[in-house]
Amino acid sequence: MDRDGFNAFCARFPAAEHVVQWGNSDVWKAGGKLFAVCGWAEGRDAFTFKAGEIAFEVLQERPGVRPAPYLASRGMKWLQQFDNNGLTDTELKEQISLSYQMVTAKLSKKKRVELGIPDPQPAER
Repeated sequence: MDRDGFNAFCARFPAAEHVVQWGNSDVWKAGGKLFAVCGWAEGRDAFTFKAGEIAFEVLQERPGVRPAPYLASRGMKWLQQFDNNGLTDTELKEQISLSYQMVTAKLSKKKRVELGIPDPQPAER
């Protein structure tokens, strides 16, 4: 995935807000809460997203994926794909979608309704 594809994908989420900050990073938020970032790492695009407990442990073992600088160092479960050999585009999109869901699930029901964000889906058993 490249930066344009990342931005197009993130823009599809209800109430997604785009800002450019942190030295020309594309930052995506919903309800004021961060769910994805595209910035630079070692001269190429790097994609950062929130991860669940298991995904955080498993995916950081993959080549090209690491705990996200700054965010993970503060105990948060965020990962960064910094090299193309990390996740496939499909896997990256799935992780960004899950990040969005985790972030928006923490918003109040009133805020989700106000922003047109669907209620969180129950986890499959």
